[in-house]
Amino acid sequence: MNKLDLAETTTDPVILDELSRDENWLVRLEVARNPNTSPKTLDYLSKDESWSVRYQVAGNPNTTPETLDYMSRDEGFGIRRNVASNSNASQETLDYMSRDEDTCVRCSIVYNSNTTSETLKEMAKVENDSYIKYRIKIHPNCSEETWKYLSALKLLESLSEVST
Repeated sequence: MNKLDLAETTTDPVILDELSRDENWLVRLEVARNPNTSPKTLDYLSKDESWSVRYQVAGNPNTTPETLDYMSRDEGFGIRRNVASNSNASQETLDYMSRDEDTCVRCSIVYNSNTTSETLKEMAKVENDSYIKYRIKIHPNCSEETWKYLSALKLLESLSEVST
């Protein structure tokens, strides 16, 4: 079996750790995707030179909240989007990322079921994207106060459009 196939199929975390140092980025990518990769190995790969490898680390269910917090500052918006979608992302990380410049990253925040009502409330106050406002409004953690605020805001926007 070649290294690429081994990285994709093995359940042995020791082998995956060894393969995480392979010179071939495709091997490292498969290690990062493998659900049997240890958190320690994923932390190592979170600093990989290949954005494709880091992207897979950010989406791996074994990536720790601490590693995700580190990755939330990655220059790649796709990596940050995967961090924002990961159920292991801490509330502090989600709160920090709710102010991300990229719309897709912020959208991932409102899709994450762990996003708190407080973060949603703060996002509602400053968000300009209408789809994200809609997703905040229907999020299971959206408070009644935030829902009413967004409803009133939508009414004001509708009235403004009618008057012009």
